[in-house]
Amino acid sequence: MAQVKVDFIRRNLIELSKQLAKLNIPLMVRLCSDYQDAARKVAEVAQSIDAKQVFWNREYLIHEISRDKQCSGLLSEAQIASTSFEDSPIVPPGQVISGAGEMYKVFTPFFRNWHEQVSSFPAGLLPTPASQTKSSLESDAINPLFEQIDCQDSSHWPAGESSALMQLNSFALQDGAREYKLNRDLPSVEGTSKLSPYLSIGALSARQCLAEASRVSGAGEWIRQLAWRDFYYHLTQIHPKIVRGKPFQAKTEKIQWRQSDQDLLAWTEGNTGQPFVDAGMRQLKQKGWMHNRLRMVTAMFLTKNLFLDWRLGERHFMQHLIDGDFALNNGGWQWSASTGTDAVPYFRVFNPFSQSKRFDPEGIFIKEYVPELAEIPASALHDPTKLDAQRPESYPRLIVDIKASRKEAIRAFSELSA
Repeated sequence: MAQVKVDFIRRNLIELSKQLAKLNIPLMVRLCSDYQDAARKVAEVAQSIDAKQVFWNREYLIHEISRDKQCSGLLSEAQIASTSFEDSPIVPPGQVISGAGEMYKVFTPFFRNWHEQVSSFPAGLLPTPASQTKSSLESDAINPLFEQIDCQDSSHWPAGESSALMQLNSFALQDGAREYKLNRDLPSVEGTSKLSPYLSIGALSARQCLAEASRVSGAGEWIRQLAWRDFYYHLTQIHPKIVRGKPFQAKTEKIQWRQSDQDLLAWTEGNTGQPFVDAGMRQLKQKGWMHNRLRMVTAMFLTKNLFLDWRLGERHFMQHLIDGDFALNNGGWQWSASTGTDAVPYFRVFNPFSQSKRFDPEGIFIKEYVPELAEIPASALHDPTKLDAQRPESYPRLIVDIKASRKEAIRAFSELSA
């Protein structure tokens, strides 16, 4: 988990504690050494306060599922009932299936089925619970618990459910959702919802997003992105090999990825000599977040041009993203690396120069994060020959031939089908 995400969790717990205090609900926090320890401590706390029932929201990865089963067993031994609920996905895994009763392997038919189901969802949300009778239990102080955990400042993201709802309402009411399709691929424009950090830790529900989007005419593309979240959650539960570091397409396990610590370091530091890629990687390093278009571009550059194992990039993103979510991150990386569920075959390879020309034509985003190129004309930022002729000494040369590496990647993938 990224240190910036750890800090974001800390700050959100503080805000949650304040909100619960208004309802006379104490917030108790425990640090756990592993998943089994988490199960034991939940059971211990439940027994210590004479709880009659324990509720939790489900998670869908292997260790989390095992933890919840263990917790349920421990609670049962203590004669404490337990009930779990769906949470992160809008439609539960296993509920969006084909006529043959199978999980979809391609997004488009999944989306049609998913959209039909959510269109009948009630638009309203449950009200805030009523205040309880004041308990003798005290809330735990949050900050002292995090003193032994490495954190990276996340203050550039407002914390708390109220901040998440403000951002949601602002995005939905000020034409953000309506204009999402037009602006979502432009990194120099505030065209995305910026809600992913809140969704990743449960400070905001995807159902809340769907409820707001459903009230906005023209928000269909944003609703489609909510469906992508569900699609990847469904895949991780139904195909657990994904959680074990395996590719969705088994045949791609035979790919002989290059090994180059030097190229990997250049990519992680944003020093590849490709302006759009470097801008995205530096945004990640500085903000703990990266625009979605850049996530695809940087991922394809690593896997198709540098031909390095997608799992290296997947790990790096999880270690730096404030909105890091295993299912979504894994799904995006496998899509980009052509090892996942992309309906388009392996020969889809983004040219990062074409991508920057299309989505950052004036070089506004590039120059914000790669200041060495501030004086370079925008036209040169999108042309490797012009860029090399005007490249300042402080900016590295391009570490790979874009066209040649693309051909080599396509050749390597085509041999799998031979």
